[in-house]
Amino acid sequence: MSETIYQNYIDNAFVDSDKLIEVRNPATGVLLARTPDASNEQVDRAIAAARKAQKSWAAKPAIERAGYLRRIAEKVRANAPRLAQIITREGGKVPALAEVEVNFTADYLDYMAEWARRLEGEVLTSDRAGEHIFLLRKPLGVVAGILPWNFPFFLIARKMAPALLTGNTIVIKPSEETPINCFEFAKLVAEVDLPTGVFNVVGGTGAGAGSALTSHAGVDLISFTGSVGTGSRIMAAAAPHITKLNLELGGKAPAIVLADADLDLAVNAIKASRVINTGQVCNCAERVYVERKVADQFIDKIASAIAATRYGDPSAQADLDMGPLINQAGLDKVAQMVRTAVGQGAQVITGGNVADLGQGFHYQPTVLAGCASDMEIMRKEIFGPVLPIQIVDNLDEAIARANDSEYGLTSSIYTRNLSAALKASRELDFGETYINRENFEAMQGFHAGTRKSGIGGADGKHGLYEYTHTHVIYAQE
Repeated sequence: MSETIYQNYIDNAFVDSDKLIEVRNPATGVLLARTPDASNEQVDRAIAAARKAQKSWAAKPAIERAGYLRRIAEKVRANAPRLAQIITREGGKVPALAEVEVNFTADYLDYMAEWARRLEGEVLTSDRAGEHIFLLRKPLGVVAGILPWNFPFFLIARKMAPALLTGNTIVIKPSEETPINCFEFAKLVAEVDLPTGVFNVVGGTGAGAGSALTSHAGVDLISFTGSVGTGSRIMAAAAPHITKLNLELGGKAPAIVLADADLDLAVNAIKASRVINTGQVCNCAERVYVERKVADQFIDKIASAIAATRYGDPSAQADLDMGPLINQAGLDKVAQMVRTAVGQGAQVITGGNVADLGQGFHYQPTVLAGCASDMEIMRKEIFGPVLPIQIVDNLDEAIARANDSEYGLTSSIYTRNLSAALKASRELDFGETYINRENFEAMQGFHAGTRKSGIGGADGKHGLYEYTHTHVIYAQE
């Protein structure tokens, strides 16, 4: 892909930015494009355009709004190979996963469009004779959607589709690490004649355009996916205006392996949940608690599986399991966490070093045994291809250690015992629990966490209604 200069998309027009950001392939360092670093004035214009368009957009029947989502989905499918290639080059994602992301995005747009005839209010029973109480759901107004870099294309739809379907308008800010795919998405939106101002994209950094969005009085909902630190700063920026927040802030997902588990199934699923996108996924299996009776056997099996992981430059080799980390800071963080764990007594079973491939931000797929609950590697999000393992004596201990975390997004358990699976599902304090399968949510579910994993959630009916407020009508005859 030759170098391209992209523009902001404001009020259905592509707008130049005085400042630009270089976007490079994390596997090679090659410059791919320059994308806009929007000024505060351009952010103001985008929000003003969204505000101006919102009432007339909300006045359209939901089925008409859904029609636009379906047309965008058709455009995404028609351009799927090209979009997947862009995602691979700017984010280091393996081609197979990039293709899944593009197709899942199109499916998600269609799925949300299906809710057009299913948006519901309620009729409530009154204490008064002759009175009728109606609960309506209405759009919030203008949404600011701030995207992460790990699933940048899908997150456009995850924020845009429910927002638009429920009658909101939106301003999207992609991550400065992976903005190209979002500006290409904007080009597709421009082809479907979406009403002016309904969908806008501004590029830039978190400290720049991101801060301008999150502190703006003209925004009614901030939907953000990213780190706890950034989420905390967004809460502070939103506080003066009491802006509603929807935050997904990462996780430290425990995987519990009991003695009666199908170990081969557990190994395959945990590996899939660890190396997907080079471990840079908030619902990745981030730590394992294995029952002592099968610990040695499990560690041997998972180490062999992780060691067999194929990695490198996914834009040059299609049949890889994982690519690079997103940037130097990500690579340095993973390397530091492994060094600290080893210094605290963890044993490297496989991997354990920066991978010397001559270029890019690559880390060896790694398994650490002998880990303890007080180690940083068992408590902080790694966001890289490292799997720490702790031995436990029983399910109760595993659940207690799993719950001893500041995060609460996803969790998993591997067992053939139905009672054990149900007990874990009841007692694990997480937004999601996967039983005998990899960590990957469904669009009809509700992807939400507890504690520092965030506020609110996404997907399904409950995710859709995050973009609405209630209005109760008391009608006396």
